[in-house]
Amino acid sequence: MKPAICQSDAVAKSVGPGRPKDLEKRAAILDAAKRLFPSSGYEGTSMDAIAADAGVSKLTVYSHFRDKESLFLAAISARCEEQMPEALFDIDMQGPLRRQLEVIGRAFFALITSEDAIALNRLLASGSAPAGLTDLFWEAGPKRVQMAFQAFLRREIAAGQLMIDDVPRASSQFFALLKGEAHSRMLCGCAMPWGEAELRKHLEATAEMFLRAYGSDRTRS
Repeated sequence: MKPAICQSDAVAKSVGPGRPKDLEKRAAILDAAKRLFPSSGYEGTSMDAIAADAGVSKLTVYSHFRDKESLFLAAISARCEEQMPEALFDIDMQGPLRRQLEVIGRAFFALITSEDAIALNRLLASGSAPAGLTDLFWEAGPKRVQMAFQAFLRREIAAGQLMIDDVPRASSQFFALLKGEAHSRMLCGCAMPWGEAELRKHLEATAEMFLRAYGSDRTRS
């Protein structure tokens, strides 16, 4: 599933071939948006501020993104793509499914516990965000990850690795297990309670529980 960023991609491409500076400016605008939206909030982040941070004119910002909403969606999508690229969900028939679930889990956990993600979650949960922003965030970020993982699960089912009747529910359960208590603590302002060793145990336990529920005979062992 292609996220809402596709539209802004089309804008960038429509500028014309052979103009790498335009792509560099677009990347600078996205980088600025990824920094400013989490730190200043949606309402507190202006297109003027993004332009200044990116070192471009406001006209240049609007030439790549038609409005602030489009830029917000693109920034969320870009952040997810950076930490959870599509290649992460390609099935590997040569390696153990358990290991791949742990790799996906690690990338997801790093994404949701990043400072930017925690800040955005607090903003959306505060009730101060503009109407409809939570839906936009869901479409651009969490839903994209869910759909990619569901497609991954369906391919593993077809390969005989998993036995799942309700793929969306199984996907939701996997990510809920990954969030666990640690994510809730961070949203409350508590420090991350784990080091690398404990995180690894958490990822291994999550993959183990998921495979016990949905693994075929060969993947449960």
